[in-house]
Amino acid sequence: MKKFSNLIVMAALLTSGISSGAQGLSNKQFGSIKQENLNWVAFPAFPPEARLAIVVGNPKLAEPYVVRVKLPAGVKLMPHTHPEDRIYTVMSGVFYIGIGKEFDTSRLQAYLPGTVIVLPGNTPHFHWAKSGEYITQVTAIGPLGINYVNPADDPRNKNKKP
Repeated sequence: MKKFSNLIVMAALLTSGISSGAQGLSNKQFGSIKQENLNWVAFPAFPPEARLAIVVGNPKLAEPYVVRVKLPAGVKLMPHTHPEDRIYTVMSGVFYIGIGKEFDTSRLQAYLPGTVIVLPGNTPHFHWAKSGEYITQVTAIGPLGINYVNPADDPRNKNKKP
């Protein structure tokens, strides 16, 4: 069953917009990337205004990776889960995250830059750029996956015909 679920995650990634050449710095050799040189791209599993930058590794593979996520003011990420354990670091702005299967503003907690948040895999959660744009850095071991609690909230399903 584990192999089957890994195949589903890999298939989702292949269709989610992480291109085959999209990867960050190698985690096997010394290297660096300056903030101004990050390649911010749309990620089909996010609302269209959101951006993702791959910093280290290749999120499609079963290896350590680091990505940054930028959400502009007012944008929400509806309840979803990730199969991988994640460590978030707030880089800028105020990161609002809530735990639960429903978007509930009373469950949101605000985290300032420099805060580190541990999110175990398969924990339903949601985000909101409530007070302005934020950037978080996500560190995990891939492959990266995202599954919305309500499939209708998944931006990848917006253009699919019933």
